[in-house]
Amino acid sequence: MSYAIVYSSRTGNTERLAKAVSEAAGPEECLYYGPPVPELPRAEVLYVGFWTDRGTCDAQAAEVLRRLTGRQKVFLFGTAGFGGSEAYFEQIWQRVLGCLPPEAEVIGCYLCQGEMPAAVRRRYEAMPEQTPGRQAMLENFDRALGHPDAEDLRRLEAAVRRARAAQRP
Repeated sequence: MSYAIVYSSRTGNTERLAKAVSEAAGPEECLYYGPPVPELPRAEVLYVGFWTDRGTCDAQAAEVLRRLTGRQKVFLFGTAGFGGSEAYFEQIWQRVLGCLPPEAEVIGCYLCQGEMPAAVRRRYEAMPEQTPGRQAMLENFDRALGHPDAEDLRRLEAAVRRARAAQRP
């Protein structure tokens, strides 16, 4: 089954996920691997990677999703700086899925925490100590360090293999 991996990565986190997708899917049927391009690859399966921006996928990834056709199956993967909450991840998924055309067939989804730039922590530290949520934001920033980690990548690879196996006749 032919596939393409299209991803947007601002800090390198989603690019790490894209490499894991490539490892799990194997090189034999890959038609494209890289950032969004004007014309979407004509693969049977499109793996679309994004980084979370304001609670949904980034603008580049959203544009890719809007351009999908009904004949392509899609596997979504991404990173979010704020992690640890399945409820938050579910809100992200609902927004991301809203970018897809109604006829799109989603064969899998994977989202994990991603490390944030040091400038984000400095911004949190600069907030007055009494700012609601400040301490939680600092703690979340520290938990995100090193993500996606080996376990995140292993889980993504397993999800890709399951999705590919389910698509085989």
